[in-house]
Order: sequence, then structure tokens, then C-alpha cells
Amino acid sequence: MVEATHLIEIPLTVEIPVGPQHPALHEPLLLKLHADGERVIKVDVITGYNHRGIEKLAEKNTFYRDIFIVGRVCGICNAVHANCYVRALEYLLDVDPPPRAKYLRVLAMELERLHSHMLILAVNAELAGYETLFMYLMKDREYIMKAKEILTGQRVLADYMMVGGVRRDIDEVKKSRILDIVQRVEERVKYYHKVFREDATINKRLRDAGRIKQADALAYSLVGPVARGSGVKTDARAHDKYDAYNEIPFNVITEDYGDSYARAMVRFGELYESANMVKYILTHLPQGNPVPDERKLPRRFPEGESYAIVEAPRGELTYYVSSSGGDKPYRVKIRTPSLNNIVNSAFAYVDQMIADVPIILGSFDPCISCMERAVITDLRRGVKYQIPLKMLGGVKK
Repeated sequence: MVEATHLIEIPLTVEIPVGPQHPALHEPLLLKLHADGERVIKVDVITGYNHRGIEKLAEKNTFYRDIFIVGRVCGICNAVHANCYVRALEYLLDVDPPPRAKYLRVLAMELERLHSHMLILAVNAELAGYETLFMYLMKDREYIMKAKEILTGQRVLADYMMVGGVRRDIDEVKKSRILDIVQRVEERVKYYHKVFREDATINKRLRDAGRIKQADALAYSLVGPVARGSGVKTDARAHDKYDAYNEIPFNVITEDYGDSYARAMVRFGELYESANMVKYILTHLPQGNPVPDERKLPRRFPEGESYAIVEAPRGELTYYVSSSGGDKPYRVKIRTPSLNNIVNSAFAYVDQMIADVPIILGSFDPCISCMERAVITDLRRGVKYQIPLKMLGGVKK
């Protein structure tokens, strides 16, 4: 007599490292995938490969030198970081820039949004295997970089923002050149938008990849196009209305489905909005002098603290500045949008195919060097601290 047997299936989980150096990653980050066959069942997001000491440098330099330091947190969002920090200083000093300076600040930041979104859309195409589309998008992105150079004097590190205004004014010739560039690039964007909507390769790779429900986007505090791609109508430009955003018309773009394709469509919609904002600014620029006299700015700041917020291309960026009454800040705390979007989004990879992981990560538009965090354990007291790597040079007592 043969006894009945029961077959017990034991799932075999394979651990696959993606990074910290990987063709799909432009910066060092480790995604530790746990996969059952080709399906991802768990992801650990591990950071800690880039330490530059930005926040600690800010404590050791003057308030004004720090404008140039924080502008190097991110090469893509140079003007946005500088703007957020400068406005925090203006809140401490109770300084209100003239209207023309506010318009020019928005112009610089929207040009940055244009080239930033074109960059990540090109990367999305590259990750989907569409190299030709990547090259065409990057080629046309160079025209926007030229427009930024016409306005600020530099293609990448603009160093355009200053307390009380901006460093350079703009004349009619420059206005005409920037307007012509943006109008020509806008026509190209319409073509790329059509390709993303109709191309079979793009649609098969991006649709349903990394879907994030609206409730999850809210629960995990996701920001920027990632949140808006899941139907969350959040945008610091609309909520905070800093600089001239209360006068320049624009729409907050959202999509409902929440996958990698929806996030791409949000960025295309924002390209049109930014182009319209640039055209509005160039045709409605107020009169006046936007460049303050640096010699009249105070060398020492009053005691106090301030907090500023800006909608960077990747989402909500915040700066906290604390002054003890000298010429150097006591503390500068930076929270970048990639911190929320990358560290909190591990759940988006679960139940996806291994081959889709780079697509999903690319749809978040990751900026790793500006978002690093580390966990340090105090063995004597048995306490864990999560602090930014930028502070590892020493923590204030």
C-alpha cells in the first residue's frame, strides 16, 4: 500500500543587485532586488555612495558664498536650488525683490524645467531601447541650454540668483532670441509627444510599469511629477505662489493612472506649460532694475530662522536656514524631492518584471547625489540617527 504524498512548493528567491554602478543608473544607487523567477517580490533601496558635504560647507562659509555652494547641489536644478536658498535669506532680512527680478527668476527656473524634463524623457526613451529618440531629444534640449546661457551667462551652473534680485538684466535682443528658441523647440516637443503616444515600443515598455495609486502616493509623501502622475494635484508654484507665480498663468498637470507612461505624460504637459510661461514672461516683463547693489547688502544677518519652498523639476524642494546673528549660517538643511521619491518608492517595483526595474526608476527622474541619507548607530546609547550624509563632517551640538 502506497501512502499519499503532498508536494510542497518552496519559492526560490534570488537576490539581484542593480547598482551601485549599472548601465541603467547615471549615479550610484543600489537597488537590491529579491525575485521569484522574473518577478520582483521585494526591493531594498540602499544609498550612501555619494558624500560631498554640502550642508557642512554651508555652515563654514558666509551666507553670500553659500549661494554658489547650494547652486552645486544639482547641475540640472542649479537656479532652482539657488532661488530657494536666496529666498530663505530674503525672509530673514525682510527683503522683497522688484517685480522685474521676480519675473526673470521664474524665467530662469522654467527654462531649467524645460531642459530637465527633456533630459529625463530622453532617458526614458533610452531605457526603453529607443536610442534614436534619445539622441533627438538631447539635441533639441541643447537649444534650451543655449537659451539659459543667453539669460544667465552659463549653460549649466547659472549663478544667477542673488539676495534682492538677479545678477543680469535682459535686453530686447536677448528676449527675441530666447523667444525664438522656445517657439522652435515647442514644435519639436509636439512631435516627440506624438511619438510617445503612438509608438508601440514606448507604450509596451512604459504602460503599467510601476503603477502607483493615488492613495499610495499620498501615504508615501511622493512629490512632483511622480505624485501628479497618480492624480495628486500638488505643486508648490500654485500653493506657495512665490516670486511671480501669482501673476503668471499656468495649469497644474495631472494624470490618473499612475504608471511610468502617466509620469512621462505629466512631463510633456509641463513642457507646454513652461513654454507658455516663458512666452508670457518675455512679453509681459515689468520695467525697472532687477540687479541690486551688492555693496548695500548687510554683511551680518539677524538672529532667526526661515523656511523656503520651491517646485523643482523633480518636485518640492525645501531649504531651512538658521542664523545665530553672524555672517555665517548656524544651520542649512536641504530636503530634495528625490529623497521622498526614491527612498519611499520601493513598493512600486513589487510584482513587476526584473526588466522593468530600470524603466520604473527612470520614470522617477532620480537625482542621487543631492538626496543621500545614512543611518548612524550610537552603540553607547543604542540609538539610531538618520542624518544626511552632507552632515557627516560633524554634527552641531
